[in-house]
Amino acid sequence: MNRGSFLKNSALAAGAVLTGNAVLGSTATSCNNDNNLATAAAGKTFNLNYAPHDGMFKNSAGADFLDQIKFMYDQGFRSIEDNGMAGRTAAEQEKIGSLLSKLGMQMGVFVVDKGGNGANTLAAGKQEYIDIFLKGCRQAVEVSKRCGGKLATVVPGDFQRNLPLDIQNANVITALRKGAEILEPHGIVMVLEPLSDTPDLYLRTSAQTYMICKGVNSPSCKILYDMYHMAKNEGNLINNIKLTWDEIGYFQIGDNPGRNEPTTGEVNYKNIFKFLHEKGYKGVLGMEHGNSRPGKEGEQRVIQAYRESDNFIG
Repeated sequence: MNRGSFLKNSALAAGAVLTGNAVLGSTATSCNNDNNLATAAAGKTFNLNYAPHDGMFKNSAGADFLDQIKFMYDQGFRSIEDNGMAGRTAAEQEKIGSLLSKLGMQMGVFVVDKGGNGANTLAAGKQEYIDIFLKGCRQAVEVSKRCGGKLATVVPGDFQRNLPLDIQNANVITALRKGAEILEPHGIVMVLEPLSDTPDLYLRTSAQTYMICKGVNSPSCKILYDMYHMAKNEGNLINNIKLTWDEIGYFQIGDNPGRNEPTTGEVNYKNIFKFLHEKGYKGVLGMEHGNSRPGKEGEQRVIQAYRESDNFIG
């Protein structure tokens, strides 16, 4: 999966692509309208709570993540996400948490360290793998205290193909229940993320993840609905969100193909954002994607794309 490398290279919790004319229009009038929209909205908050990540605005704000967070705030963003938070020093975590608190910003997801992967898949039911996962959950409690984050991403790992699928399901549910017992007293929610990176991954669809969450039966076990991965694995995004709504704890964004900002692929994010707003979603939406263009120009295009896609009221 190599999620950390992706974020470096491209860069709840508490709570789509634009139409063809906006994306493909090449007239000076349409381009000027888009630029005027972004300029007029600069600094204003959005209708939904989008969360950039470390590196997304490094050309505009510098390499220091704290400076990037201040830049994000100035552009109207009110949350961040940081998959690699658990790998930062305690001092870094505390500085980030302090700055977010000062600015009134939220912390989105961070990844539970070794929270299930191909090397220690929870589907296997092996105690040594469960112990690694639970150690990550206990670490997540300490990370949460320092940075203020209450959402922790968990990926159960790969299929254990020598076991019947229902046995694998039972093994995953059993392990996640143990993790929820650690996290629930602290108000931390592990969000399970179905992925598209490889067919070996155990967790692949929203319906499967919904079933697992129902089996765990804890407020500390919900779905991370990454719309990039689900566009690849199952499509029919709005309908599948409706079907699994009561177990969704977090959303992530990325257009497909390319895994870049909205307006660069085929997903109608403007319609999806409108749907989520009408459903009353108040949580964070992580911007877990790259920038389609390099440098400061590309970073401004990311901001502009969110202004365009967030412009669904009226």
